[in-house]
Amino acid sequence: MSATPREGVPGGSRYGEAVFRPEQAGEGERIDFGALAYDDITMARLRALGVGPGWRCLDVGAGTGTVSRRLLDEAGVASVLAVDRDVRFLSARPVPGLDMLEADITAPDFAPGRFRLVHARFVLMHLPEHDRLITALAELVAPGGVLVLSDAVDLTSDRTPDTPYTTLMRAMWQGLRATIGTDISWVPSYPQLLRGAGFGSVAAEIHVPPLLPGSPISRFWADTWERSRAAMLGTGLVDDAAVDAAVRYLDSDQCAALSAGMLTAWGWKPEEGAR
Repeated sequence: MSATPREGVPGGSRYGEAVFRPEQAGEGERIDFGALAYDDITMARLRALGVGPGWRCLDVGAGTGTVSRRLLDEAGVASVLAVDRDVRFLSARPVPGLDMLEADITAPDFAPGRFRLVHARFVLMHLPEHDRLITALAELVAPGGVLVLSDAVDLTSDRTPDTPYTTLMRAMWQGLRATIGTDISWVPSYPQLLRGAGFGSVAAEIHVPPLLPGSPISRFWADTWERSRAAMLGTGLVDDAAVDAAVRYLDSDQCAALSAGMLTAWGWKPEEGAR
């Protein structure tokens, strides 16, 4: 489907266009490396929130569908509607109870119904109008249901020693912001944004997977850097040699760094008639 131009982003480019194109060979595998690093944490949180039999779920930006399928297979939910702007990875592995919708969640007419669980992971960080989108997702949560949002938080700072890893991560975030509008600076505001959208019992947590040679998260970052190389070079902060050095560093015993973390925040929609 055609994409809506991105206001304030050079060329109006979006995730999946200038960078991380789904038709590029190996993109599904890159997404799955991230899933291997984070799916167990996501599923543990969803199960702790009570997600289970009888629940009707919406998985926004479902990617390759690993969370959607685990909701059905492990949590035993009634159904999952998996939404993405490109569903090629979802349609490649259909399972009973999994419905797919190719749609743009930023469109004003995006209204697939109401769900007891609305889940979005590594989606909103790539999109503008954060307040409006959270309000729109809140409308999709049925009374008594829960909205669960996960996105990246950067753990590097001015006090973090310069290493090939930290140098490249800083260039990556700057390059992705300039190219496709990725912005993780507001992610720590999730709890307050959920409160502002009318949710109660709001809470949040952060998970940081260890960077070990050959681990899923290390392979995810190495692949992500390769696919966003042009965006990083465009910042002027790094050159090709710096990218290559960081990839080698990440796969070596010399690596001593913190991965970007995943912040997960959730809130419950009041039951109808509740004050």
